[in-house]
Amino acid sequence: MLAQFFAWYNGLTDSLLGSLVLFAAGVVLLIKGGDWFVDSAVGIAKRFRVPEIIIGATVVSIGTTLPEVMVSVTAAVNNNGAIAYGNAIGSIICNTSLIAALTIAIRPAPVDRSAVKTPVLFFFASAAIYVVAAYVFGRFDRWLGIVMLLVFAVYMTMTIRKGFANPAEAASEHDDEAPEGSFVKDLIVLVISAALIAIGADMLEGSSVSLSLMAGIPTEVVGVTVVALCTSLPELVTAVTALIKGHGALSLGNIIGANIFNLVLVSGCAVTISPFTIPEGSKLFGYNTSQLIEIPLMIAVMALMTLPTLKKGKLQRWQGVTLLGIYAAFVVLQVLIALHIF
Repeated sequence: MLAQFFAWYNGLTDSLLGSLVLFAAGVVLLIKGGDWFVDSAVGIAKRFRVPEIIIGATVVSIGTTLPEVMVSVTAAVNNNGAIAYGNAIGSIICNTSLIAALTIAIRPAPVDRSAVKTPVLFFFASAAIYVVAAYVFGRFDRWLGIVMLLVFAVYMTMTIRKGFANPAEAASEHDDEAPEGSFVKDLIVLVISAALIAIGADMLEGSSVSLSLMAGIPTEVVGVTVVALCTSLPELVTAVTALIKGHGALSLGNIIGANIFNLVLVSGCAVTISPFTIPEGSKLFGYNTSQLIEIPLMIAVMALMTLPTLKKGKLQRWQGVTLLGIYAAFVVLQVLIALHIF
C-alpha cells in the first residue's frame, strides 16, 4: 500500500498538471509549516523564560529560514545542486531588493547602527567565502560547507551572548505574559510543523526540477527566481507585519539575519551533505550567469541597502526605489535567459 502511494506520488511529477499541483501544495505547506513552527517554538522558549530578543534572533530567524534550509537540503540529497545553489543566492536577492525594498520605499525609518554593524560584517565575510568558492575553486566542497556552519555557530553564539549580556535590552513588556496553550501542545505542533516543512520542501524541489525540464529552462534559473521567491514568503509576511505595526526598521534586521542564514546555514547544510560544482546550465553571452550576474548582484544589493544606512543611521526612500528597480530588471533578465533570447 505504501509502495503504491509513493509510486503514485512520484508519478505526479511526470505531468504538467501534477507538477503544478505539487508545486502549489509545497508552497502552502512551507508557509503554514513555518508559521506554526515559529509560534510553537516561541511558546516553548517563553516557558523557559528565554528573553524575547534572543527568541527573535534565533527561533524566529531560523524558523523563517527553514523553508530555504529544507528545500536546499532536499535538493542536495537528490543531487540537484543547482536548486540549492540558486535558492540561497536568489533568496538573498529577493529578500533585499524586493521584500526589504518594499518596506524601505513605503516607510523609511531610522536604524540603530550599533545593532546592525556586526550582522553586516558577518554577511560580507560570509559572502567572501562564496566569492572564493565560485571564482577560485569553481565548486563547493564539503570542507567549505563545514566552514560555513562554523561561521553560523559563531554568529549565533555572539548574538545570544550579546542578548544575555544586555538584560535591559533583552527585557520585553511581554516577557511576564504566560504563553497560551500547553507545553505538550506546543511540542506536538513543533514536530508536526517541522514534518510539514520537510514534505513541502520535497514537493517544491521535485516539482521545480520537473517543471524546468518540461519548459526547457535551466534549473538554476528556476531556483534563483521562482523557488527563491516562494521560500522567501515567510520573510515577506514578517516584513509586511512589521511595517503595518510601525516597525519598519525591524525588517532590516530580519532581512540581514535571514541573508546570513541563507549564506552560511542554508548553503552550509546543502554543501556539507552533497558538495557540488557551480551550475553551468544558465549562460549569458557564453558566460556563467551566476558568476557574471547573480553573485555580484547579491553583494551589490546588500551593499546598497546597508552601507548608506550605516553612514546615515537611517533607511532612505531612494534606496528602496532603486532596489525595486534592480529586482524588476533582474527578473526580466532571467525571463529573457529562460526564453533563450540571450
